[in-house]
Amino acid sequence: MSQSAFRLSIVPLFCLLFLSHFAWSQLDYRFYDSTCPNLTKIVRFSVWSAIANDTRMAASLLRLHFHDCIVDGCEGSVLLDDTSTIKGEKNANPNQNSARGFEVIDAIKVNVEKACPSTVSCADILTLAVREAVFLAGGPFWAVPLGRRDGLTASEAAANRDVPSPFEPLKNLTAKFTSKGLDIKDVVVLSGAHTIGFAQCFTFKQRLFNFDGSGNPDPTLDASLRSNLQSVCTNQDDSNSNLAPLDPVSSTKFDNVYYKNLLNNSGLLQSDQALMGDNTTAALVNIYSKFPLLFAKEFGASMVKLSTVGVLTGQDGQIRKNCRVVN
Repeated sequence: MSQSAFRLSIVPLFCLLFLSHFAWSQLDYRFYDSTCPNLTKIVRFSVWSAIANDTRMAASLLRLHFHDCIVDGCEGSVLLDDTSTIKGEKNANPNQNSARGFEVIDAIKVNVEKACPSTVSCADILTLAVREAVFLAGGPFWAVPLGRRDGLTASEAAANRDVPSPFEPLKNLTAKFTSKGLDIKDVVVLSGAHTIGFAQCFTFKQRLFNFDGSGNPDPTLDASLRSNLQSVCTNQDDSNSNLAPLDPVSSTKFDNVYYKNLLNNSGLLQSDQALMGDNTTAALVNIYSKFPLLFAKEFGASMVKLSTVGVLTGQDGQIRKNCRVVN
């Protein structure tokens, strides 16, 4: 490649990184202190109420936030319903019949609008809700920079392309993270979110019965766990939507047991256990399995990084009145 061609090739990347950093620098930890001083209390009570009603909701909100941010940034696109002009993300393969928590965000938005009309974005509400959900599940608490604005569109195609799949090799997963400004450490840390929540059987069933088309189970899956899973996820299509905990030891408690499970060949998803197949990621798994406070601290830091991916600030985007539709 010639010098001039190389310069031209890095210009778009430089512009992307510059704009991303500029938008991130527009966020402020005290953004709503004067315009919506009770925002955190409103969000916290609503999330507490939702989790008290359904313990799975903490994991569902966390997943919803990740699926929002990894597709065109944290701008609330995952919350938009389909319209005649928008083919949104709710019916994309990673979200259809699995993404949950929309009604929780709706309820928070209603309460926030009563207190502070046309002030707080849906993107910020979702970001704050996730911090509260993780904390209420026993996880870390981290400061959230605020000031995101809501996007004007959504893309089913982008969701199908960008959201990591449980069937993908680690190399592909890592590439999806790095394309958003995250790194290999963030892959391992954010995978630790699978310390809570459940997965549908179809996302890991091939590990139980027909791994790599061999007609045999995945040899890296613990035999005792495999036996238990086979009773929940029978080798029939009607079990595809049955649920199994991502962390069978402490499925509702946000802790570091996920990493201990990986060391014992008890990661549920193929993409989770794949972290043990690479020297760099396996070393991090080993560290987080031994040091829960370090994991908690670094999870908060990676969540802040995630929550600043592709944000809209200033006059870009809008403040939606209803999180499901563009104003």
